[in-house]
Amino acid sequence: MLRGFYGAAAGMIAQLQRQTMLTNNLANANTPGFKADQASLRSFPNMLIKAMNTEAGPNGQAPTIGHLTTGVYLQERMPNFRQGDLMETGNNTDISLLQGIMPPTESGRPGALFYTIQNENGDLRYSRNGNFTIDGEGFLTTTEGHYVLGTNNQRIQVGNEEFRVNEAGFITNDLGAAVAQLNVVYSDNPMQLVKEGNGLLRFEGEGNLPTAIGNGAISFQLQQGFLERSNVDASQTMTEMMSAYRAFEANQRILQAYDQSMDKAVNEIGRIG
Repeated sequence: MLRGFYGAAAGMIAQLQRQTMLTNNLANANTPGFKADQASLRSFPNMLIKAMNTEAGPNGQAPTIGHLTTGVYLQERMPNFRQGDLMETGNNTDISLLQGIMPPTESGRPGALFYTIQNENGDLRYSRNGNFTIDGEGFLTTTEGHYVLGTNNQRIQVGNEEFRVNEAGFITNDLGAAVAQLNVVYSDNPMQLVKEGNGLLRFEGEGNLPTAIGNGAISFQLQQGFLERSNVDASQTMTEMMSAYRAFEANQRILQAYDQSMDKAVNEIGRIG
């Protein structure tokens, strides 16, 4: 009976974690460039139950009763880097990154492209959120004030919002002078990127991600005045949230049933003698 408590509690914890993940996805359904998280549930290893203090079987061992499951857990959360839909805004500071042909990878999963961002500590981070702005010194930044970098990982000073960006990422200012080229980098294994918040991703591999500029096996297109929308499917997320809630409730009822049985075993059966 005590094992049943643990199994039901494990199921409740797993569904609670899944519900938290889905809630975060839904909350970011309108965040530009946001990539929805996906989760996988796994079961703990089964236990083999044998009868104790009984006569040995034909092979000299205790009789086997059977297998006992020991609950489930949320194994991992993985972002889905599928391309989001494009939305026209008309703002010069909004730039969308549209992926084209991507080379095959060893894992079989498609690679992904990202902007290069410098955070407040000067470290390189990556993002798909092209909702940029101009700071007081005329530098191109994210809405949180992180610098957007060019091909040499230098900050890009555009001066004002009257700059232009072509499909290859070359930037010219309001006077028509060349300023820089946006650095677009490529990851053949996006699962090595970890979300840090504010649309930033940290690379967990060695070194930094390589640039996609000049790579003939990769094609992409930058579009000024457009934003990549979140790839969260709101209706599907709501359905999954209801499923997680019902699974949580089912485990809760099982836990209550075990609790009532334990109450009878302790307070009623114990009084019979």
